[in-house]
Amino acid sequence: MLKNSKIYVAGHRGLVGSALVRALQSRGYTNIIARTHRELDLLDQKAVMSFFEQEKPEYVFLAAAKVGGILANSDYPAEFIYQNTMIGFNIIHAAYTFRVQKLLNLGSTCIYPKMAEQPIKEEYLLTGLLEPSNDAYSLAKISAIKLCTAYNKQYGTNFLSVMPTNLYGIGDNYDLENSHVLPALIRKFHEAKVSGSNEVVLWGDGSPLREFLYSDDLASIAVSLMEERNAVDIRNNAGDFINIGSGKEVSIKQLADMIRSVVYGKESICRITWDASKPNGTPRKLCDLTRLSKLGYTAHTDLCEGIQRAYQDFLYR
Repeated sequence: MLKNSKIYVAGHRGLVGSALVRALQSRGYTNIIARTHRELDLLDQKAVMSFFEQEKPEYVFLAAAKVGGILANSDYPAEFIYQNTMIGFNIIHAAYTFRVQKLLNLGSTCIYPKMAEQPIKEEYLLTGLLEPSNDAYSLAKISAIKLCTAYNKQYGTNFLSVMPTNLYGIGDNYDLENSHVLPALIRKFHEAKVSGSNEVVLWGDGSPLREFLYSDDLASIAVSLMEERNAVDIRNNAGDFINIGSGKEVSIKQLADMIRSVVYGKESICRITWDASKPNGTPRKLCDLTRLSKLGYTAHTDLCEGIQRAYQDFLYR
């Protein structure tokens, strides 16, 4: 990409999209275009096609999505599968139609089978049953990957998909019903501290293992992948999507302890009670980062440091 290349960031106000904008701006890119939902409804194919025809972006970051945690995915599967499929398909098809030079499709490691062998390699996709609590979202994201693959194969497009692990960071969603585990825990412990409560009740038993990635680390890697003409060369059977993660995992119990310490300080009097009647989700989800490592990319932000930044973002947003 040239510094004045026309770059469209879909979903620029979200956790990933806003991090992408920061990363692009920090590297000197000056021609970034974006639209709010009010300005452009990505579910409307005609509107999306008109936008691409008018603006003619050269590069596209597809970071727009309807996202949420276990509760939101379980309660609203129709919205998750419909909206995410339509957003992905509309943008990918428009990128092909108007000859975008390169597109980077942001997915999620929830696409992999619930009981996938660990760490999870890209080739494990569709080798087993999905996690039922988020299969609607997963299917939409898998469909977007496969659509990129189809256009690459049939039309020679340069569409790459990346599968980040569990993300957190500046601009996250802290809504208790719709957020992911890390921001939800930040809010729960903060509200307990403010109210003077000495107990926080959390879902499951704390045993699942999770890998977390700071959103600005993802954005830095994603921009670097876009800058390389063929970072992952699909024509050489290297695959057309790639995992992005930190390579480190913690249990949900360990995560809760870390967040409690950040919110309360070292001398916490807040007790954690686990509600084992609630679902745990996938027992373990660690990315295999062999493909990413071969390209020379790694995440740099320590989890505890990242949680401290996220908590400050929560306090002052």
